[in-house]
Amino acid sequence: MKVILTESIPNLGHEGDVVNVKPGYGRNFLIPQSKAVLATTGALKSLENQRAAIEARAAEAVAAVGQLIKKIEKLTLKFEVKVGEEDRIFGSITNRNIADALAEEGVEVDRRNITLAEEIKTLGTYQAVIALLGDMKATVNFNVVEEEA
Repeated sequence: MKVILTESIPNLGHEGDVVNVKPGYGRNFLIPQSKAVLATTGALKSLENQRAAIEARAAEAVAAVGQLIKKIEKLTLKFEVKVGEEDRIFGSITNRNIADALAEEGVEVDRRNITLAEEIKTLGTYQAVIALLGDMKATVNFNVVEEEA
């Protein structure tokens, strides 16, 4: 079943792409949720007319994400935590903590897009990778320090 995507879908395609999907996926998910339309001859002609607008929106999104990456990479977050023996912290620093700290800095990021290389259970300096748009990623640095009494 050929459909035209009306929005970008991970692992499938970008807005305006004509893709082949299984009939059940197209009929039961993509089309009812307005994520795609059936690729008829009329829809394909309409797509050609809208292609310039779609490409302009994509270029705008890439530019906005580029600015966001610059803003994120300038930041260094700081987490003050209680520690026990051998500088091990109580609990751990998670992607939710990082998303909340970024929100306090004025950067809204979905916590599911934040990836940590390891569990953070000790004091130190770490990095987190944030997937923003397609293959565009930002790296944020953060320090985990002992809370002062």
